[in-house]
Amino acid sequence: MKRTLGKSGIEVSALGLGCWPIGGEWKTSNGGTMRFGKIDDVESIKAIQRAVDLGVNFFDTADIYGRGHSEILLGKALKGIRNKVVIATKFGYSFDEVTKEDKGINYSSEYIKKACIDSLRRLNTDYIDLYQLHLWEIPLEDAKGVFNTLEDLKKEGLIRSYGWSTDHPQCIDFLIKNTNAVAIQHQFNILINADKILKICNDYNIASINRSPLGMGLLSGKFNKDTVISKDDIRGNNIDWMIYFKDGKPNYIFLEKLDKVREILTSNGRTLAQGALAYLWAKSEKTIPIPGFTSIKQVEENAKAMEFGPLKKNEVEEIETIIGERISIV
Repeated sequence: MKRTLGKSGIEVSALGLGCWPIGGEWKTSNGGTMRFGKIDDVESIKAIQRAVDLGVNFFDTADIYGRGHSEILLGKALKGIRNKVVIATKFGYSFDEVTKEDKGINYSSEYIKKACIDSLRRLNTDYIDLYQLHLWEIPLEDAKGVFNTLEDLKKEGLIRSYGWSTDHPQCIDFLIKNTNAVAIQHQFNILINADKILKICNDYNIASINRSPLGMGLLSGKFNKDTVISKDDIRGNNIDWMIYFKDGKPNYIFLEKLDKVREILTSNGRTLAQGALAYLWAKSEKTIPIPGFTSIKQVEENAKAMEFGPLKKNEVEEIETIIGERISIV
């Protein structure tokens, strides 16, 4: 299965991989550490290389993931095969690469150029295929300068295309009307109503890059009502935007909804995760889900979803009827 990154003409696999989890630990504002699951760098590199073997050529990361570590691992894993893959990364959060401490948001022209050069170094490449603003919202009067800077980077050959990781309606409206962006990265899974964003992507030939396609792991089927998440795992903390896990446990309402559509998602031999990905592909030809991973096993399961392809239209309709009102992020 193949997709195209909007107007860029860049062809990618219908499934990408999200590289946040492999970034490892980072420091929090209170001096503690946080992570997204347990990782092993050697396993992470092997998982990326296995993904390429299985036909996955699109990898999405960000400089802030592991405060540079995710990009470094991706660069190591893709050494010697850079021309076979498409790399997307993001900018907007400044940090100290050595101490892993956060330094706040920054989207000045000078900082964007520096962040780009730093990402190129860590990724061990001389160009980035898709460079994305990582901030959910910025004042629209500032956005023009950001995207003018991205145009400059494109002219210099440092990036091939650009986009915005946001679900914010006004930001998306600005993006499609005032820039040459080729992608919107937004939250989307069977629990999320992203129909408005999907329509925009279809109407304006914009790639829909889907973060949290498996609900940060909730839709994989490996969690139940008795699961307790460690407090040093980001899913075990009561973070405002964390809707899939609360008080160190999976959201029981979501688990109940998942159980009700389990039979549809696992039809034709699919696993739950494969069915959840198939739903996204069925919703639009612009969708490119980017599930996170920490192991070769996860990569193999998710990549195999491409062999099954999208769900049927009637299956999508049945899922949405059973789930009922889906959450609207915007």
